[in-house]
Amino acid sequence: MIIFSGGTGTPKLLNGLRELIPEEEITVVVNTAEDIWMSGNLICPDIDTVLYLLSGRLDSTRWWGIKDDTYRTHEVMRTLGHNEFMMLGDLDRATHIMRSDLIRSGMTLTEAITHLCHSFGVRAKVLPMSNDPVSSIISTAEGKMHFQDFWVRKHGEPDVLEVYQEGIENASITPAVLEALENEEEVLIGPSNPITSIGPIIELPGMRNILKNKKVIAVSPIIGTEAVSGPAAKLMAAREIEVSSHGVASYYSDFLNHMLLDKRDTANDNRFVDLNCGISRADTLMKSVSVSSNLSRHILEQFRIM
Repeated sequence: MIIFSGGTGTPKLLNGLRELIPEEEITVVVNTAEDIWMSGNLICPDIDTVLYLLSGRLDSTRWWGIKDDTYRTHEVMRTLGHNEFMMLGDLDRATHIMRSDLIRSGMTLTEAITHLCHSFGVRAKVLPMSNDPVSSIISTAEGKMHFQDFWVRKHGEPDVLEVYQEGIENASITPAVLEALENEEEVLIGPSNPITSIGPIIELPGMRNILKNKKVIAVSPIIGTEAVSGPAAKLMAAREIEVSSHGVASYYSDFLNHMLLDKRDTANDNRFVDLNCGISRADTLMKSVSVSSNLSRHILEQFRIM
């Protein structure tokens, strides 16, 4: 199975899915449009969350970073006048240094991540969506800024005028992702931000056409008119996409086969008829591994009957 991942929602789902499927049979295609160079190293937040989850290193209380990490390097750098607005842990920074060194030695991002997977003992395939630079840019009244500036430095507070992926038109799907898509029929889009987590993956040139020939299930990151977490609602509104599960399904509608809504969602089921996709409901608030596993079991059943 192929899973499109970004943020923290999809890794939570992946945490349950791996209870039901051998990790060797899982391929995770991960958003890279939130990657950023900082303090001389390439930070890949969405990729690293998946790597740390699958290797048992993830701080599962925050769903980012490494558990029991320390921040001495970050703190000393601040005392020396270096303003590193992302709080990077010492153990986490080692991953960034190693990845950046591999890339500087001539590896592609895919090759560097594969190397890290082997080093961490990760058995699933973790694949960056592209080896080419793509950045989610947020246009605000304060000016244009990288997603990390908007979300981490500015805490998502500025009013959003526009959201776009800089470099997407010149980026390519990696050969490894193309091979995975050629060999797999089922694609699961996790409950991540459709604009800046999943959007960059599906907006890569050619990706939507490939997905039209796949069985695609998406899990909504919206309940009612609110995002489960993160700035999805604010960014969807800026794109003039209705902040609802129906709005998410509409954005995916040219390739979507089935939309999975939360059982508490107030969306009208009849609205989905025109989108030609099936719908079902389950508990998508994954507050425990058992809830994640139950949700994964529901998804696997939907794939079987498609």
